[in-house]
Amino acid sequence: MTSVNLGLPQVRLTGQEASPPERPATDALIDSFGRIGTDLRVSLTDKCNLRCTYCMPEAGLDWLPNDQVLTDDEIIRLVTLSVERLGITEVRFTGGEPLLRKGLEKIIGATARLRTQAGAAIETSLTTNAMGLRHRAQRLVDAGLTRINVSLDTLDAERFNAITHRDRHHEVIAGLEAARAAGLDPIKINAVLLPGVNDGEAATLLEWALEHDYQLRFIEQMPIDAQGAWDRDSMITAAQILESLNRDFELAATDPTARGAAPAETWLARSRVTDASGIVGVIGSVTRNFCASCDRTRLTADGQIRNCLFSTSETDLRSLLRDGSSDEQIMHAWQGSMWRKKAGHGIDVNGTGDGFANPSRSMSAIGG
Repeated sequence: MTSVNLGLPQVRLTGQEASPPERPATDALIDSFGRIGTDLRVSLTDKCNLRCTYCMPEAGLDWLPNDQVLTDDEIIRLVTLSVERLGITEVRFTGGEPLLRKGLEKIIGATARLRTQAGAAIETSLTTNAMGLRHRAQRLVDAGLTRINVSLDTLDAERFNAITHRDRHHEVIAGLEAARAAGLDPIKINAVLLPGVNDGEAATLLEWALEHDYQLRFIEQMPIDAQGAWDRDSMITAAQILESLNRDFELAATDPTARGAAPAETWLARSRVTDASGIVGVIGSVTRNFCASCDRTRLTADGQIRNCLFSTSETDLRSLLRDGSSDEQIMHAWQGSMWRKKAGHGIDVNGTGDGFANPSRSMSAIGG
């Protein structure tokens, strides 16, 4: 990420933020703290075929009407604009579950053909639950997909059923195998540990990931579930995850300067049992936030720009697309949204989360 070094510390918000200064004359997606958005997260649908307890109720949610969801061509136009004019260098497609998007290969293909302003290839990645991936992994790679993250919280099929309300654990494993066969590398696994559910499975998950050469990332549970059931006092923290892993693995911190804007802190993990080794990451979104280096900008499935996952406001690009606005007008709206980005999300102010305002949408509607 390119940025102006303002020496930003871990963000601590007071609730009183000064008005930002005048925006500099640049096409880049810069904010008033000097951070520059180069990583675009594109939600392709709010629909999902799992019902993970930390994300949505078992009965599901009211999905967006089809006419409110961006078309393939509208997404391609915005992605193209972001790369060619606004400086985006990496595009990650998310959901809901992006494999439910019929035009996924078309969108990835159009994105993969783009070049950054420096002439480099665009990195195209996908975050998925892997339902149906075994049937599409090769087609996605052929279209230009370069990386994949698969959500998997447990190796136990019954526990998977309890977490997701779906008996489809075997499909995730089959999807991972297909991703490997198609040549995707690295393959990252995202896992959320839930108290009293799978919090005793950290070491088992890591041993399995090392054995299969997957890169495991543990993610702190965030207050962005549709039910509003998140509880700061009961969440499994990054510190607790590391304490648990230290019992079975030797952990050596990797070079922190190589992290850049990546959300995960990483360690070289070596098993005390099998001597297997590899990289493990912990994403402490709540207790060890990375707001100061954030380089993300987010496009929802219905065409709204969010300058932060936890933003309480959005900028409507769908209306601009559909009323005939020019690329320059769309750029101006996008740039303005990013310029107003706050210093941080404020979830863990004083270690409590007091004063944090939940966004109006849940994770499935925003995109990961």
